[in-house]
Parts: sequence; C-alpha cells; structure tokens
Amino acid sequence: MGGRWRTSHYLVAGSLTVAGLVWASREAWPWRQTLTAPAIEVNAAYSDFSEVLGRRETISDVLARAGVTGRDYGAFLAAAKSLPVRRLRPGLVFDFRRLKTESAASRVSVRLSPEKRLSVARGETGWVEAVEIIPWAVTRLRVAGTIESSLYDALDKAMADSFLPATERRQLAWAIADVYDWEVDFTRDIRPGDRFTVLLDRLESSEGERRFGRILAARVDVARTPDYAFYFEDSTASRGGFYDERGRSLRRAFLRAPLQFRRVSSGFGSRYHPILHTWRHHEGVDFAAAYGTPVRATADGIVTRIGHDNSGYGNLIELRHLNGIRTRYGHLSGFAQGLHSGERVDQGETIGYVGSTGLSTGPHLRRCVRRRTRRAAGPARAERRGCTRRGRRTRLVSFRFPF
Repeated sequence: MGGRWRTSHYLVAGSLTVAGLVWASREAWPWRQTLTAPAIEVNAAYSDFSEVLGRRETISDVLARAGVTGRDYGAFLAAAKSLPVRRLRPGLVFDFRRLKTESAASRVSVRLSPEKRLSVARGETGWVEAVEIIPWAVTRLRVAGTIESSLYDALDKAMADSFLPATERRQLAWAIADVYDWEVDFTRDIRPGDRFTVLLDRLESSEGERRFGRILAARVDVARTPDYAFYFEDSTASRGGFYDERGRSLRRAFLRAPLQFRRVSSGFGSRYHPILHTWRHHEGVDFAAAYGTPVRATADGIVTRIGHDNSGYGNLIELRHLNGIRTRYGHLSGFAQGLHSGERVDQGETIGYVGSTGLSTGPHLRRCVRRRTRRAAGPARAERRGCTRRGRRTRLVSFRFPF
C-alpha cells in the first residue's frame, strides 16, 4: 500500500484517544472492588449505613429499611429525577446517613455507574438531588505472558492485584477472547507455551479503583503462529473494529464457538459412546457447560428444524446458512422464547440453552456442522471453507506491532 494509507500502530492508538473511549465487553454494573478505606472520625450526631438491592426487590423496599416511606418516599422519587428506578439491578449498594435523633435517613447516595454517583439529601425545602461525575485517569500499558493452562491463569500470573484486581483480570481475559471471537477458540486452538501480548488502557478513579478501559492491540500465538488484532476507527464509520496486520477485519461469517464454555469435552471424530457402549462416529464437538448456559447462533441463518430429535440429539435446533452450510445444536434444555421454524436469527443471538436431553450423560452442547451433504464435516474445516462475512469493503490500513 502507498504511504498515504500506511500508518503506524502508534498513530492508530492516537486516533483512538481523539475518538473517545470504546469499552470492552464487560459484565453489567454494579461491579465491586474492595479498597482500603482511610480512618474515619465518627460523628455522634449521625450514623452511616448501607443497604443492598436484593433480587425481586424495588427501590421502595430498600428505602423502607432506611425509614423513607409513605409521602416521604414519594417526595424522594420526585426529587431523584436521575435515578432509573425501573432499571436498577440487584446488588446495587445504597449508602445512607441518618441523624441519631431521626428515624428516617436524611441522605441517600448510590453509584449509578463507574463515572457517576447520585446523592439525594433532605434539606429545609425537601429532598434535593446532586450528581457527582467521578474522574478516571488513563494509563496506557503493555501486558505479556505465556499460556500454560488458560488465558485467565496467564493474566493472573502476569498482573498483580495492584495492577488490576482479580475481577478485572477475569473481565480482561473475556474481552481478549471476544476480540478473537471469530478467529481463535481459546480452549481448542491454544497450546501450552503459546504467548500473548496486549496493549490496553487502564483506568484509575479518584477513589483508587482500577479497571481496564479498552484493548488497543493484541497478539496471540496460536500453535506458535502469531495472530494480530488492532483496533481502528474509520472517521466514516459509525464505530470501530479489530483488524489484522494486513488491514482485514477479524469479523467472519462464523463464530469459533457457540457459547462461552469452560472446556471442550471431546473433539471431532469417532469415540466410545458412554450410553450405547459402542464405538460410533461423533458428529461435531461437545462443549461442556453449566445447565442453562445460553447457546448462540454461530452465524446468520434460518431455523430449519426445532424440537425433539429421536436419534440421540434430544432437543435440537438446526440452522441453514450461506454456502450450503447447516449447523445443529443438540442436547438443549430448552429453546429461546418464541423461536420457530423459518425464523431468521443473527450471529450471536441466543437460540437455546445447554441441557442434557437425548443420549447424554451430563449437561453439555453438541454442535455439528454439515456442508451440502448429509455427512458431517469437521466444524472448523466446514466453517472456514469460503465463509467470509459479506459487507461493504473497508479501507485497508497497514499496522506495525510495537512490541
């Protein structure tokens, strides 16, 4: 490519800063970090306490435990305009302050997001809300390590708690796996001794909390072969994405795995069947996972079959994709609500849930890939055979990995 479009990774990283933060996939707020609190001088005039929003509870249940009820509760809601009362998640912590001479709290504080805290205090004219924006400082860091058992264990060894807390290291491992969702199966493709390197933004709040913000670039050695990923935002696109070192998008027609699994219990090929006690051809790959784990469509497709199968699959879904490829998902405990034959599904959409129906000895998912013929093909081989995602062509950008 000509010099006009050739850009170093450093330039790309700089353009990202201007474009703003693009957060990696994360678990829903609230998340918690345990911090060492400074000594607090106790004021005898009031007491501070906390309440946690439980499952199937509403904001009224939490405030009632703090003595805010009846008309006082109505006045609180009228003042707390920034509080999304219908979208509060279980586990959210409410901090209260109550005068020792009163039975009801006089101040309510809640962390709505990593960047925002809402406080509602009782004044002479009633409840008044105040929104505090919490600043986060950004530090660009490089993390490298060797994978021996799992990506999470490798990250755990590469970073101390002072660098990122354990919960954030787990989230970072999942975020890296999401970057390579179309390229790498971190259970089957990675070998002991494969290395990884990640360039990321770490954020630290004014209160001492630490988390990762976004992944800028990554390199994962798959069977000793480097696989690169660079984040890039085109000024003409609505959002950015990850590309390889040749400027090709990492997005593919098929995801490498139909669920976030703990391990693959058997590979493709013949195996000794634990129930029939005979050697039989094993069509596809089994993914061991907890009962009820959501199963996602690995590619855009149309539901051609949904229901119970008597050949051993149990509850089964079959999808038809482009290029004559069909995928099957067996042993399901149930199907996505309203899903029916003939319906179109999108890549990544939940279509069912892991179970143990049919010829199965425990909860797992069997995924089978078929291409034009009735005989199953090895999933990786079938999915990679001419299956590139359609879409408008993107401008190619050259990258140089700085590590």
